[in-house]
Parts: sequence; structure tokens; C-alpha cells
Amino acid sequence: MTEQRVSPPAAPASPPSASDPGACVLPASTPPPSAGTVPVRGRLAAYARLAKLDIVDYYIGLPLVLAMLAPALRWEPSTLGLLLLVLLAEVAVVAAMVALDDVTGHRDGSDAANYGSDAARRRLARKPLVAGTLTEPQALRFAWAATGLSAVLWTLVVLAAPHRPAWAVALAALCVVASIQYSWGLKISYRGFQEVFLIGLGVGWVLVPYALLAGEVDGFVVVQALLFGFGPMLFGLYSNTNDAAGDRAAGRITVAALVSPRLNTAFIVAVTAAESLLISGSALIGLSPWWFPAVLVPVFAMRVAQLVIGFVRGDILRARRMAIHTHRVTVVLLIAANLLAPVLLGAGG
Repeated sequence: MTEQRVSPPAAPASPPSASDPGACVLPASTPPPSAGTVPVRGRLAAYARLAKLDIVDYYIGLPLVLAMLAPALRWEPSTLGLLLLVLLAEVAVVAAMVALDDVTGHRDGSDAANYGSDAARRRLARKPLVAGTLTEPQALRFAWAATGLSAVLWTLVVLAAPHRPAWAVALAALCVVASIQYSWGLKISYRGFQEVFLIGLGVGWVLVPYALLAGEVDGFVVVQALLFGFGPMLFGLYSNTNDAAGDRAAGRITVAALVSPRLNTAFIVAVTAAESLLISGSALIGLSPWWFPAVLVPVFAMRVAQLVIGFVRGDILRARRMAIHTHRVTVVLLIAANLLAPVLLGAGG
């Protein structure tokens, strides 16, 4: 789950130089700090920002997994312990992924360009390499250490799991490998697979822990995993809309960077409609309970509001923020639906 690099609405009068990222974000009289002079406490904070520890939008899939489990299994100490281990493994994977993404963005100049002209609004400190609080070698050492830790933790997850479906183990491995290759190595986010990755990681990180705990998945679990994956993909699409010029300049292939604004808008509308169709259609064909669309009515309304804000009023950044909130509301509603399912099913006869 990488933090999207969102370009501000207005470009700076003088484009920043990729070879001098600090100059584009600080006044000329205030040189960027040297990573070697940053106090230890400040450096630890910089590493936390490098790992994007405040971005929880993939991790909140684990409370959803817990809510989907059978009540007898839900509060077993072994269940809670495994989910905690999965959380640590996911944090390690994301830390490696976003650290490598920051190194790539620093090298190609896209982070300096996208953050430099509006440092206060974009919170430049979230990019320690551009801000000068960490060096590239420090970020790389951190990324590779997190990669090694993630491999160890996921191995422990699989060994500790009560069930090990081969497909779930393979999917977990795929999520880890794809995350490390997101902006590094194969650079899949630069090769036209960013949107697929964003939804795929979300789906995988719901299905894998559920299967390791329950042993199998049913249609309703798959529907909820897909809905969870739609969240990061949709707010990523709004990010890419703002970031189209910067992505194009850096050679990052996204839908927004490849097509015209009109076609990009049509694509986002189509993806939003697909999510709504999944909610209503799954109930119609019996994969989801009859009451499922009614529970998610707020999601329908928030998705429409996002489209209006982003493409009618032209405020993409606000639409992106709302998309993040919509994802979190969706997860809360899904958790509530699972916990209240016995009551709702009884009401339906």
C-alpha cells in the first residue's frame, strides 16, 4: 500500500530540479537539513514517516477478517495471536514497499516535483529523502531490513496457522513479492499494473488470513474481500488523476497518464459503477444476503458525492480524501453487517 504521490492543482512557476529536490521546498535562505545532523529521536521519527505507519487503510482489513469468522472461532486466543502476527507481517511488507517507492521517487525527481510546490499542504516531512532527514543509503538499508523481516514474519504466520490451503499460501507469497516489486526491480506500478496491484493487495490481505484461520472461503467472503480491495484502488485513481503529469514525466504508466481527462473520468465512473454492481448484484444472485445492499446505502451515496466533487466541481484532492473516508466507512459497515448477521437473517425470516 503505497502512498500516492498527488500533484497539487497548480504547477510551480519554476519547475523544481530533480537533481536539487531540497531547493524546491525550502526558502533559499534555509538549506535542507543534512541527514547526518538530524538527532537520533528525529531520525527515528523520519524512519516512521518513511514506513508510512499512519496509513492504516490496508491494515483495517484484519478487523473485518475477525468479524467474518464464526463466533466460536472469533475470540480464541490463537485466532487473535495469529491476526496480530499477520498485522506485524503486513506492516513490514508495507514499510519495505513504501521505502523503496520513496527511493525511486527521489531518484526520478517525481517526489520533489509533486511535493515541492505545496510543501505545507502536502506535509513534506512525509518524504524524508526530499526533506533531507534521511539519506538514500539509509532508506535502502531500512527497506531491505524490512523485506527480510517480512519474509520471516510471513513464514511464521504460515507455520502458526491452523489451516494452510495451498492457494492461500501462494497468494500470500505473491502479495509479498508484488509489494517489493511495486516501484523497485520489476517496477510493476510503472509498467501499467498499478491499479490491478492496489485492488489485488486489498483482496489478498483479506482472503489470506481468513483462509489460514477458517480453512476455506465462501462467496460472501470473496464479495467482501473484493469490496475491501476497491477502496484503495478508487482513492488511488483519484490520486493518479492529480498526478498524471508527474507520472507521465517519470515514465509511470497509469490510466490517468495514458488517456485523455475525459476517458480517465469515464474509467473512474465505470470502476465506481462496478463496485455498486458488485454490492447489488451479489445479493441478487445469492452470494450476499438480501439485506446487504441496504446496509451499504451510505457507500453508494458517498461514491456519488466523490464523483460530483472530483469531476463536476473539479476538486480532485477533496474527492480523494472523501474516497479514503468512504473506504473506512465501508469497512465499518461490513464489520457491523457481519456481527449483526444473525439478527438481520432472523428479521428476514
